[in-house]
Amino acid sequence: MHLIQVDSVQRWMEDLKLMTDCECMCILQSKPISIEKDEQNELILSSQYSTCDNLQLLLKRAWIISTELTRIAQKLEKNKWQRVHSMTVRVNCHVRSMINEYNTFNRNSSEEMHQFEKLLIDKCSEFTAFTERCIQTEDEQILKSMKSCVNETLTTVAQYFGQLIELVLTHEAQNLMRQIELSDSVYITESAISSLFSLTQEGAHLCRIIAKEGGVVALFKICRQDCFRCLYPQTLRTLASICCVEEGMHQLEKVDGILCLADILTDNTHSEATHAEAAAVIAQITSPHLTFTQHLSSFLENMEEIVTALVKLCQEASSGEVFLLASAALANITFFDTMACEILLQLNAMKILLAACSDKHIVDTPYSRDQVVTILANMSVLDHCASEIIQGNGVQLLMEMLFERSSSGNSAEVAACERVQQKSAVTLARLSRDPEVADAAIKLSCIPRLIKLCRSPPERNNSDSVLVACLAALRRLAVMSPDGLEDSDFQQLVKPRLVDSFLLCTNMEESFV
Repeated sequence: MHLIQVDSVQRWMEDLKLMTDCECMCILQSKPISIEKDEQNELILSSQYSTCDNLQLLLKRAWIISTELTRIAQKLEKNKWQRVHSMTVRVNCHVRSMINEYNTFNRNSSEEMHQFEKLLIDKCSEFTAFTERCIQTEDEQILKSMKSCVNETLTTVAQYFGQLIELVLTHEAQNLMRQIELSDSVYITESAISSLFSLTQEGAHLCRIIAKEGGVVALFKICRQDCFRCLYPQTLRTLASICCVEEGMHQLEKVDGILCLADILTDNTHSEATHAEAAAVIAQITSPHLTFTQHLSSFLENMEEIVTALVKLCQEASSGEVFLLASAALANITFFDTMACEILLQLNAMKILLAACSDKHIVDTPYSRDQVVTILANMSVLDHCASEIIQGNGVQLLMEMLFERSSSGNSAEVAACERVQQKSAVTLARLSRDPEVADAAIKLSCIPRLIKLCRSPPERNNSDSVLVACLAALRRLAVMSPDGLEDSDFQQLVKPRLVDSFLLCTNMEESFV
């Protein structure tokens, strides 16, 4: 099970004060905790309540149990019976504590859930007794025959545990849905939405459960009630998280979610925060990385209104975060449907985006520049795009983007810088079919920069995709200005086949068929 990633020291500090009970239970059962090199990695959590809410505590313990079961399987494979038994005792403790904790704050569990609780507890007890018998014999033949039974019992424990957690999470999602649908209190609704959002951060599986239990329907119901306007940003943020899974997208389509989002985006009485979160939902549901967006037929019906509102949001954005969300939605829409590029051209979006890039408080990260250059790259296939680029000083911007480098060294930021370099080179290659753009690029010394990117891997963040894009752009510009290259550059980077130049620049000795 996925757990929210936090600093490891912070996690240790949180868990340290909760260690006592489980260790005491182990000692009381006279099970020694052996000292091995991996003991420091053992995951221990007590039955005491922490400051985090009950559901988060349940998820944390479930993650620990899941991890421990995996480790038991690994130790079993290596025939470390003493370790298998001590870990089995600990899992038994965790399971009982988890069930007791959950039943403490949940008074209306179903009969099915109680049955699974009993099955799991009984099977854990059987598992512990089984491994205890294993450590009491040294006969290799007996241990070998018992190993398959232990494996089978471990599989059954894992199966019962998974089914119980599925029931618990479904039950909790249903409770939250009930609160959201039935409550007229802003405070209670806000608390339920906050808990729901926390659940969505635990991974795609929980998002599927929430979607199946009517989460999308309930949240759009909130977004259609004026009395809950103050909750719109939080509600939309939760919707964006749920719509990362196919079930969420299907539910959105069924409740006319696109129309609701369009209404919110075009309503000037809403706050900028609400508009930004609505843009985030649009960005999510139109993501080119998703394979299940084709059924969003209603999006095309509302696309012009949505694109117009997003362009306005980019133009009036008061912060880099708002601009990033709006421009990300626009960038994804340009992949979603080619008609979006025509609409953007009619709205003078090119001019607005280029102007925004000159404001370092608005376009302040490689992530924002990645969205802008994505839009430029997709629009550059249009015939009338070149003149807009020239008028907005866009060639200068594309040239600057060829120098994009990460200031932090963070892997996500480095990847964003690579995308900026690649897409700016792609855009230059496409636009340079227009002699005026090519001439402007040559005057801005694009050719020497492209050559350096091809020849120096550190300049392109060691990216092969940037190299291919730069070679393509260089070849397009070389046609317009062959005198701008030295003979060695022409012979190595322009004259050969693209694949041969690529191999030369990457020092690869492979052959490509």
